[in-house]
Order: sequence, then C-alpha cells, then structure tokens
Amino acid sequence: MQKIMNFLSRLGDKTGVLGTLVSAMGCGACFPAIASLGAAVGLGFLEQWEGVFVNTLLPLFAGVVLFANFVGWFSHHQYLRTILGMTGPSMVLATMFPLWQYDWSTYLLYTGIAMMMATSIWDLLSPANRRCVDGACLVPQKY
Repeated sequence: MQKIMNFLSRLGDKTGVLGTLVSAMGCGACFPAIASLGAAVGLGFLEQWEGVFVNTLLPLFAGVVLFANFVGWFSHHQYLRTILGMTGPSMVLATMFPLWQYDWSTYLLYTGIAMMMATSIWDLLSPANRRCVDGACLVPQKY
C-alpha cells in the first residue's frame, strides 16, 4: 500500500506540474515570459485555447499538485518537503481565484509556478521515501 501511495503521489505531482506549465505556456496575453518559451518549443498553437487553459486547466492542475503533496505527506512525513510542495500550488490557486484583480498577483502566480517546478525537480533528484536499514523501514528524518 505504501508503494502505491508513493507512486500516486509522485505521478500526481509530476502530472500537475507539467500541466500547469503547459497551461501557462498556452496563454501569451497572460504570461508573456512563459508563453514565449512555449512558442519557442512549438506550443504556440495552444494560444487559441488560452481561456480554457487559464480559467480551467491551470487551477485544476494546481489542485492535482496540492492533493498529491497532501497524500505524499502520509508516505514520507517530511515537514519541509510537504510545506514547500503545497506552497506553490496554493499560491497559484490563491492568485487564480481571490487575488486575480490585483496588479501584483501576476508575480505571485509566477512565483507559485516556479516553486512547483523547483519542488518537482527536488523530488526527481532526491525522492522522498522511507529508508530501510537492516530490513526495517524507518520514517525519514523530519525537518
């Protein structure tokens, strides 16, 4: 059961981060810096669906990442990893719903997406799993 939860947590995290990035790359008017990167890698055709990406998919994928990090807490019990993993999607969701009307909300959104990417890269380089010593699996050191 532990391996299944760990796998679903990691899969949800990676899927959510990738979906959030693609959603942001598809909206040239909202996120010109990320959209120019998306156009450079051939995702410029997504601009025709930018309303769907920004209003539906971006919050949906941020919610998937938030849920995946919440579920991941039960498998690794690492406070710092969980807090950092949940901060990025929370910032994206806060920007998308109650804070969108403010000028500074774009910076909050970019910071949230960057935090999601950084946490995802951290999880790829150093996965959060229980460490087994002499046949006994222990909970990793809590931060």
